[in-house]
Amino acid sequence: MADTQQVEPGAERKVARLAKQISSFARAHGGAEGQVAYLGQCGARIVLVGEDGAWGDVVAPSHALAQRAVEKAGITVHETFDGEFAAKVRTGPYEWTRMAGIQVGGPSNG
Repeated sequence: MADTQQVEPGAERKVARLAKQISSFARAHGGAEGQVAYLGQCGARIVLVGEDGAWGDVVAPSHALAQRAVEKAGITVHETFDGEFAAKVRTGPYEWTRMAGIQVGGPSNG
């Protein structure tokens, strides 16, 4: 029986590019851990948290490609973004005004 699984054109190149971005973030922040979250039809979001508490994200065109990218980058991947993993995130003034300031009439970040 023939393999009917379709391979996305350029998939390996996309995985390599995402893994390079993840690895670059990890090097810049003393290592990194991540979590892959579905975004629906538009793909998956890879949330990264560095050992220094910095955070960032990259978006992959599919959950499967996101999983392959984090595996290729060799980072620890968490099932959920909670508990000890979430506690590693360090936020600064920008995030606080962005998250709370706008909602309660604080300064805008525009």
